[in-house]
Amino acid sequence: MSDFEIRPLKTLDEFHAAEELQRAAWGSADIDIAPLHVMLTIAKNGGVVLGAFAPDQLIGCVFGFLGASDQSITNLKHASHLMGVLPEWQSRGVGYALKVAQREAVLKQGLRLITWTYDPLESKNARLNIAKLGAVCNTYIPDQYGELRDDLNLGLATDRFQVDWWIASSHVENHLARKQASLADYLDEGVTILNSVTWDERGLPMCANPIESPRPDRFLVEFPADFQAIKRTDNALALAWRAHLRLLCETAFASGFTVIDYVHEPGKYARSFYLLQKIEPSENSYG
Repeated sequence: MSDFEIRPLKTLDEFHAAEELQRAAWGSADIDIAPLHVMLTIAKNGGVVLGAFAPDQLIGCVFGFLGASDQSITNLKHASHLMGVLPEWQSRGVGYALKVAQREAVLKQGLRLITWTYDPLESKNARLNIAKLGAVCNTYIPDQYGELRDDLNLGLATDRFQVDWWIASSHVENHLARKQASLADYLDEGVTILNSVTWDERGLPMCANPIESPRPDRFLVEFPADFQAIKRTDNALALAWRAHLRLLCETAFASGFTVIDYVHEPGKYARSFYLLQKIEPSENSYG
């Protein structure tokens, strides 16, 4: 049995705990957190605000609200705004459980699409969002939030992937149920790695420019397996990786490619990759 449960936030104490959780999860200043009155209003007006409790302590939360794609009321979706987990509970399945519960709640509302953003250089987020949940992406947003002051974002442009999670599709069902793919799986299929990565004497991955234009119908893009370690050690290298992945993704997306999977290669020099393929990220594309 799981050592935590997922349920909606209801009491003022629980919403206060969600404020504190944001401070702990990201090292956020008060100005950067979603306040109680916003989360409470969302919860009382058709939004989805869920918490993970162990047993009564709030250890994670996710919330979002009704939105529309392309400003059209006929293209309604759920806009997932925030998900956070206490540091001591990260990498223990809490985030995955919150997203699965969010999917179930949104399906009951009759919606089929959930969107959100994340930093594409954060490998753990890529593993959850792309590999485990089956979200896809062909939208790169440079510096979406401007300067943020929390520990994870300080000093860098806040570039983001906006992902589409077609929650009723066979693509998502397959990702939720499958064993995750490996680098060897794709290399055996003849998929090429587009960008060249080497490691310096500190064990940090170095990005190499220029980037070749995408030619095959699908390819792998390598990026750091631990971007925060790079940021702590060499901010100039972190900035170089930001620019490198931005240029590569913007070029690929403009050419009709979509991120459809993520793979991780463990080892002394851990490696992370996005799989990109020419496909339109719509519900009809995924069944």
